Amino acid sequence: MTSPDSEAGAAGAVRSVAAVRAAGALAAAGSVDDPAAGAFAATYAERARRLPPVAIVIAAYNEEGAIGPVIDALPASICGLATATIVVVDGSVDGTAKEAHTHGALVCDVPVNRGQGAALRLGYRLAREGGASYIVTTDADGQYDPADAQRLLAPVLAGDADFVTGSRTLGSEETKDPVRRLGVRVFAAAISLLAGQRVTDPSFGMRAMRAEVTGAVKLQQPQYQAAELLIGVIARGFRVTERPATIRKRRVGESKKGHNVLYGLRFARVIVGTWWRERCHQQADVSLKPSSAVTGRPRAGEAEGAVDGAAEGAVVDGVAADARPGWLDGSSDGRPGRPESLAPRSAKRT
Repeated sequence: MTSPDSEAGAAGAVRSVAAVRAAGALAAAGSVDDPAAGAFAATYAERARRLPPVAIVIAAYNEEGAIGPVIDALPASICGLATATIVVVDGSVDGTAKEAHTHGALVCDVPVNRGQGAALRLGYRLAREGGASYIVTTDADGQYDPADAQRLLAPVLAGDADFVTGSRTLGSEETKDPVRRLGVRVFAAAISLLAGQRVTDPSFGMRAMRAEVTGAVKLQQPQYQAAELLIGVIARGFRVTERPATIRKRRVGESKKGHNVLYGLRFARVIVGTWWRERCHQQADVSLKPSSAVTGRPRAGEAEGAVDGAAEGAVVDGVAADARPGWLDGSSDGRPGRPESLAPRSAKRT
C-alpha cells in the first residue's frame, strides 16, 4: 500500500519536473519572443498598443504570393467590431514580410523559423498586449473562407462560448486526400475520448476566442499546435464549441505539413503529450489542496498564471482551479466548467 507521504512525494516530483520543463520552455521562447515583441512595439508604436476589438492573427512561413490576397480578403469588421491583422512571419526567407506589410497588416518578423505553434503563440501575446478583446486565427495559404469568421465569433460575443473552432466535418472540404480525411476523423475521435467532449475537427485553422483564453492555456508546441490548444482549453474548463466551416484547396505555394504518415505521427504525439501534461497538472493541483478553503485568490507568493499548481479556489494560469473539468482524473462526467474569471462581458470596448 502506498503511504500518504510517498503519494505526496510523487505528486511533488511530478510538479517539480513539470515546473522545470515549463520554465525551460518559457526561457527558450522568451529569448526569441521578447526581442520580436519589442521590435513590433517600436515599429508600430501607438497602433500596436491600441488595437481594435478583434485581432486576426496569422502565422506565415514563406508565403510570398499567397499572404497578400489572404489579407486583402479579410473583413474590416466582424460582427460589427473593427479588426486589425497581425502577421507573425516565422523566419521566412522570401518576401512574405514585405508583402504582408504592403497589404496593410501589422507584421512581426521573427528571424528564425520555429513553427506555426510558436508563431501563433507570439501573435496571441501581441494581440493581448495591444488590448484586443477577441482573437480570430486563420492560415496564410488562403484555404479558409473569411466569411466564416463571423459565424465563429458570434457565439463568443453572445456569451455562449469562450472558444469556437470551425469544423470541416460539419461544413465542407475540397480536399480529396483519403488519408487526410480519415486522419481528421480518427484524431477527432481520439480527442473526444480523452477530453470527454465531442470534437469533430481537431486541426481546423480558423478559430475565434476571448483574448484572455490564450494567456490562460499553456502553449509549448512549436508546431502542430491545434491539438494542444484545443485540448488545453477543454482541460482548463473553457466553454468550447464548433461551427460548420469550409476548407479549400491550397491554390498558391506548397503545404508545410509534410508527408501524411509523419504528420500523423507527430500530431498523435502532441495529442497524447498534451493530454498527459494536463492530467499531471490536474493531479498535482488536487494533491496540493489545503484543508481550509481559499477562494478567488492565488496562494501567497504566487502570481496569476503561475506554472505550478494552486489551492482549491485559487487561480491557475488565469482560470479558477475549481472551474476546470475533472475528466483528467476521472472525477466528473467530462463536461467542462465555466471559468468565472471569463464571464461574458459587453462586446463594446470601454
